[in-house]
Amino acid sequence: MAVYSDQPILAAGLEAVVSERKDCTLSGIFATLGLLMEHVGACRPSVVLLDVTPAVTFSTLSNLKPLVDVAPVILWVNAVSTEFVSKALASGVRGILRQSLPIELQIKCLRTVAVGDLWVEQPLCEELLNARRVRLTRREYQLVSLLAQGLKNKEIAYAMTLSEGTVKVYLTRLFRKVGVSDRFELALFALNKFLVGPAYELEPAGEVLPRVRASPALPFRNFASVACPAAGGR
Repeated sequence: MAVYSDQPILAAGLEAVVSERKDCTLSGIFATLGLLMEHVGACRPSVVLLDVTPAVTFSTLSNLKPLVDVAPVILWVNAVSTEFVSKALASGVRGILRQSLPIELQIKCLRTVAVGDLWVEQPLCEELLNARRVRLTRREYQLVSLLAQGLKNKEIAYAMTLSEGTVKVYLTRLFRKVGVSDRFELALFALNKFLVGPAYELEPAGEVLPRVRASPALPFRNFASVACPAAGGR
């Protein structure tokens, strides 16, 4: 097993736990993703545990393919959004492991993923399956696209021939509709759903756009069988 973490105490604790188990071997702990990638390519560990630090972003997930093609990857998290999980699974990540789980469950996750199974806790699995869909109108689609391109309210108003006040009203409604709290999160939503493009390249009004969708290739029906049995409701 190879581990990425920039927290020395956390890494040392994991090393101590693994050293007590005969069927677990730690091939290396790395403080940078670059060194981890090099090690995985050279040594091909049975599983990679990736601590979700500030360095692990949506962009990082998009670049994980060279890693997941070589070894199964588990994201080691404190708290994570369903959108982040959805993108991670679509990128090929095989497990989402909370750092607060009991030690034996964490070891069980490592073993489960190492033999080729998925690990997603039941509550998180249900959130993914029940994630609601968002329907954007033609004008909302255009506004979100312009926002994600970096335009300010005044510039958006000019492009859409609206008043600046009307743009603010649109944005307030979109925050509630999409389930975000500010312009930055709405822009991330647009980028994640590929809504960014010239204002004249509009889709038909009322197109249904999913807020959280995982790759259809992922066997969601099997999630429950590999979810943590003692973690329900948390």
